[in-house]
Amino acid sequence: MRGGYYSDKYFVRAREILLAERFHPRVTMQVFGKQRAFLGGVDEAIAILKLCAVEWSDLEVHALHDGDEIEPWETVLLIEGRYDAFAHLETLYLGVLARRTKVGSNTRRVVEAARPKEVMFFPARHDHWLVQTGDGYAAHIAGAIGVSTDAQASWWGSEGIGTVPHALIAAYGGDTVLATRKFAEHMDPRVRLVTLVDFENDSVRTSIEVAEALGERLYGVRLDTSEMLVDKSVIPQMGRFRPTGVCPQLVWNVRRALDRHGFDRVKIIVSGGFTVEKIRAFERAGVPVDAYGVGSSLFQGRFDFTADVVRQEGRPCAKVGREYRPNPKLELVT
Repeated sequence: MRGGYYSDKYFVRAREILLAERFHPRVTMQVFGKQRAFLGGVDEAIAILKLCAVEWSDLEVHALHDGDEIEPWETVLLIEGRYDAFAHLETLYLGVLARRTKVGSNTRRVVEAARPKEVMFFPARHDHWLVQTGDGYAAHIAGAIGVSTDAQASWWGSEGIGTVPHALIAAYGGDTVLATRKFAEHMDPRVRLVTLVDFENDSVRTSIEVAEALGERLYGVRLDTSEMLVDKSVIPQMGRFRPTGVCPQLVWNVRRALDRHGFDRVKIIVSGGFTVEKIRAFERAGVPVDAYGVGSSLFQGRFDFTADVVRQEGRPCAKVGREYRPNPKLELVT
């Protein structure tokens, strides 16, 4: 990072020119986003400046906090100092702000849609493994109650959570009850036991079977029916609603069956294609979901940030339309 390996080449070359000329202009760099968002990546951006600028002590940095809600064009970061000391870092701090703000903003919207119900952050498989640590932290700050990998949970000293997966059920010949029993045998009793119940596309029957077999050890069942399928319990009810995937009727069918059999304490977790819009629709309809597992939709969209030099040697010096915009919410970084 200090050498410019991850930086856009033009920033590296700009710095080389300044150094060759022994020209060390003191500038104010202003960073902003263009849409309403839930800010993330500030701590990382500051860490990059502290570790990779020529001398951190030569810079004066003011910033908002991770988790702050920001408006379009609001200044989130001001960096003042010799431009050649940090010119090569722009690509990096803008990138972490964009990535973490995207994940945090998407997660916060889902959390708000589901509130007061829990949201589990499950998109690790949809992107490169290197992004997991910071993404997990962004989701945590945004209100997700759990993440699926230890790497995602590492920045706040926790660990990943999860359910009995389809692959383990398949490894035990498609026997969900057996796979769930094996999970219970080998996992710490403090781990919430949640099992997938859609392996045979008969979620009502499978939910009752695992509830009867596991008793008090079972915390919940997870519905994850493919959007290309209609669960067996829903087929007789088709006609006036979209029946595929984890639809409201399927959740009601499972809830009512569990309650009839005395398993009203067993929670229902849903996953598979859930977006903020789908969660809002479920909540408006009062669908008896206890928690949502959300994946790929949390990586959608763009939350880009821009950096501009707005002052040079204390005097206004900005590209037209990008003038200095002070923000009283900014705090000095020490």
